[in-house]
Amino acid sequence: MKGRLLVVDDEANVRRAIRTFFEDQGHAVEEAASVSEARETARSGGFDLVLLDVRMPGEDGLTLLREMGGDAEGPLVLMMSGQASVELAVQATKLGAHDFLEKPPDPERWSLSVRNALEVRRLRHENSRLRGGISAPGLLGDSPAMRELRSGIEKIGPTLGRVLIQGENGTGKELVAMALHAASPRSTSPFIKLNCAALPRDLVETELFGHEKGAFTGAGAARPGKLELAQGGTIFLDEIGDLSAEAQAKFLRALETGEFERVGGHRSMRSDARVISATNKDLPALIRKGDFREDLFFRIHVVPLRVPPLRERREDVPLLARHFLGVFAQLHGRRLRELTEGAAALLKEHPWPGNVRELRNLMERFVILSDAPAVAEAEVRQAIPASDPHGSGDLRSQVEEAERDSISRALQESGWNVSAAADRLGLDRASLHRKIRKYGLSRGES
Repeated sequence: MKGRLLVVDDEANVRRAIRTFFEDQGHAVEEAASVSEARETARSGGFDLVLLDVRMPGEDGLTLLREMGGDAEGPLVLMMSGQASVELAVQATKLGAHDFLEKPPDPERWSLSVRNALEVRRLRHENSRLRGGISAPGLLGDSPAMRELRSGIEKIGPTLGRVLIQGENGTGKELVAMALHAASPRSTSPFIKLNCAALPRDLVETELFGHEKGAFTGAGAARPGKLELAQGGTIFLDEIGDLSAEAQAKFLRALETGEFERVGGHRSMRSDARVISATNKDLPALIRKGDFREDLFFRIHVVPLRVPPLRERREDVPLLARHFLGVFAQLHGRRLRELTEGAAALLKEHPWPGNVRELRNLMERFVILSDAPAVAEAEVRQAIPASDPHGSGDLRSQVEEAERDSISRALQESGWNVSAAADRLGLDRASLHRKIRKYGLSRGES
């Protein structure tokens, strides 16, 4: 992770050395020779970290730390000193310093401190969004299933109980975990995510528990894991059913004792992070096959929550679709498209095997590919052909016949003005011309 750093030191050669060191690592670095200059430079905003010398002529670094240390939205402050003492470090910490660095710089120590501080900074921003109310479209809806889910979040969120969220891919399990964290007493502390299925099995342990320097080839520096970073907050383990047997055993020990060790380490670390897990798998079935530990299952399955698939809350589909149309119109700088009642009815009939994620992607496609004022039935039929309600007949023929009739009717009603018909159908001109040729339509057709 790269950041924007401000180095404050009255010695020009020290500033240049620190600046060169961190610029070589890809960070953007600016300098200030005094507290007053730093104060002025920092007004521009945008800094993630301030590396601040303690002793300088005039106002010292502690003066600026008093001003900046209590600002939760401002940059983190890392104090620097060539005459470090325990008393000075304690004083700086009480004033809000994130870390205390001794000069001359120890490259490994300073790099690790900056890396960890940038991660904390990122987490602060994420949690700020949580507290401010993240847009959670996956939790929108007034269906009985969604009312029950939101009620469960309201009851469970304020507790510290471990939660297992179950649901198909694309239903919004991560959004549920974030909502639980936002409703908890730990909402101002880190919310750390780890997708157990997105990493090779030999890397999951390193991501979860961290590693020590030299633990494996390429481990040039010690690195904290997700469990360590989640201290005092929440760790969300998505797709926990994909954890390897070795990782399951180590994670179980961490849950039972509150202790764990980094990969390659022998020092016990502690974490009191609240654990929220999620899976799209049948964990009891995995237990019967010997692929998941029963004792771990009972540890994480204190409070179950089920996220319903979209086909079980079809009445929410139009609301979600219109929400996504608005989101992507703003994101891509396109016109806001309406959703016709006919199109909404067709969307409700679709089984949505990809759930909210599939609907989201389809609405983005509709926004990008057409400037028509509304999403019409023909556009939806083209994207997701309707199922045969009677389970008989040639589905493709039925869909094509319905599409041909819709196009023919639009052309006739617009006096064969292709541009107007395309707008009416929610298609672009090129697509409509292709379909006119495909169905052999002509102006003289009645």
